Amino acid sequence: MQTVTIDILNEKALKLLQDLELLQLIRVRKEIVHDQGINWIERYKGAMSKQPLREIDNQLDELRNGWE
Repeated sequence: MQTVTIDILNEKALKLLQDLELLQLIRVRKEIVHDQGINWIERYKGAMSKQPLREIDNQLDELRNGWE
C-alpha cells in the first residue's frame, strides 16, 4: 500500500475519489491539516533532553567551525 497526499481543487475530483473508494480501489481518509492553530510547544515538549548551556554552546561552536 502506498500513501499520497492530494489537494482537492474541484468538487468533481472528490466525487471521482469517492467512486474509486466504492470500487474498493482506494481508501479516502479525511485529515484536515492546518499549520495555523498548532501548538508547537505542546507538540514537541520533551522532545529534547535538557542540557547545560555550556554544552549547547560547545556544540554550536563545533557546528559553526565545520562550515569554515
